[in-house]
Amino acid sequence: MTFASHHLKGLHRLFLFSIWVKGISGLLEAAAGILVIFISPRVLENLVVFLTAPELSEDPDDALAQYLAGAVHRYTTDTQGFLAAYLILHGAIRVFLVGALLAKQRWAYPVSLAALGSFIAYQAYRFTLTHSVWLAMLTVVDLVVAYLIWEEYRRQTML
Repeated sequence: MTFASHHLKGLHRLFLFSIWVKGISGLLEAAAGILVIFISPRVLENLVVFLTAPELSEDPDDALAQYLAGAVHRYTTDTQGFLAAYLILHGAIRVFLVGALLAKQRWAYPVSLAALGSFIAYQAYRFTLTHSVWLAMLTVVDLVVAYLIWEEYRRQTML
């Protein structure tokens, strides 16, 4: 086996692994969106109060407890509806595209790249506002997945 064919086989395996991870996370995301439908703002507020009350009684300045308490007050029924719709739609798109990629549908490669590119652009924009390390890491992972999709697409068109 030559270095080039070994390299291509490794990229293909990495492509398959990354696509399966995206598909599973898309399923979990859609499931979370469905779950959000059933968790009203009032129930969420009660849960956060229950979970943070002991910590706030010990340390009223606890940063995480304060953050959660503030976030739950901004969680309205409008936010709930948006979040549920976003998670379900985003997850369903990912699952659909992953299925098409695994079925080697040629149209799915450029469509997946366009969808991933829009997510990367949005994440980059959000990063400029939040400077979140997690968001930066997610963006890097998405860039790697985009590269793997591109390479797999090139490999598929050469066959």
